[in-house]
Amino acid sequence: MKMRAARMYDYREPLRLEEIPIPDFGPEEVLVKVGGAGMCRTDFQLMDGYFAASLPADFPITPGHEIAGWVAGVGSGVPRSAGLREGDQIVVESSWGEGSCRQCHDGNFQLCAGGRWAGFGPHGGYQEYLPVPYRHLIPVRSGNGLSPMNLAPLTDAGLTPYRGLKKLRAAGVLGPGRTVAVMGVGGLGSYATQYAKLLGGGATVVAFARTDSKLDIAAANGADHTINTRDKSVEGVRTALENSTGRPEVDAVIECAGSEESIRLAFALLATQGAVASVGLIGNRIDIPLFPFVAREFSYFGSFWGNYNDLTEVLDLAERGMIRHTVSPVRFEDVNDTIAALGRGDVVGRAVLVYD
Repeated sequence: MKMRAARMYDYREPLRLEEIPIPDFGPEEVLVKVGGAGMCRTDFQLMDGYFAASLPADFPITPGHEIAGWVAGVGSGVPRSAGLREGDQIVVESSWGEGSCRQCHDGNFQLCAGGRWAGFGPHGGYQEYLPVPYRHLIPVRSGNGLSPMNLAPLTDAGLTPYRGLKKLRAAGVLGPGRTVAVMGVGGLGSYATQYAKLLGGGATVVAFARTDSKLDIAAANGADHTINTRDKSVEGVRTALENSTGRPEVDAVIECAGSEESIRLAFALLATQGAVASVGLIGNRIDIPLFPFVAREFSYFGSFWGNYNDLTEVLDLAERGMIRHTVSPVRFEDVNDTIAALGRGDVVGRAVLVYD
């Protein structure tokens, strides 16, 4: 049997839309029928060579690390206790560690130096079926009417800022009388705004972006204030912030863009003993002044993706109807056009590849 697949054969080339055989799956794997594959700016970066030095390519690669769908086949070695049956609705936890390092033992497979990821090798969500180790599937039992199109983005766009907000909460910089900023309201930031309200303990939430359409999404997702930073100096942003909140500083930042400019702005707005959690990956370096970082006791957290338990918490929120979804379907034939739009920053919310 054949399936459709959009595959990458070299950097900075369009994906090839092909029909290839449905892959085999091993005894401890499950064959997943993809119902929705979130299209992330990381997919554009993968194709553009951003990860070439750290993740050497073995072409062809099928992108797509945000995956939700159904069980299409169960390997002979999958234990009955896993509770996975053909037809079950599932999401894929896409970070597959090799299992023996400290990070894997802690459950943080996404931090494993020897691990692998769906969408960064031969199999990803840009194909209709893929094999997945059964331990990295999460059944969606009640669903609350959630479709794969809504579920798929939760496995990265909805997961990554959640972990970052948990780090800010643990650092003690959220709560009543505090202000938390969401920098960048793209795929990740639209969820980060919601988590800032859900986990913020009463903190005021301010969203920063460069387009009004994205700020409209942030406002709909619970932001108390929004600020368009386009063509504004740091002092101009501080003035706008003070006009909105009564203070020119913030206590916490969930930084979802990952550009040098956005990170510098985050620290320029940070109050004494404030904290920044970076989850975005657009730039390649960080350049911030050292003296205020030390003298004002700033904290800076890198936060990469999320683990299995983080994802189960996100899914629980979704199943209880506590997460708003801003998604748009993409036809298989339109994959390359959407990748180009992601590279330009033109996608509002999350684009999701769906198969009819």
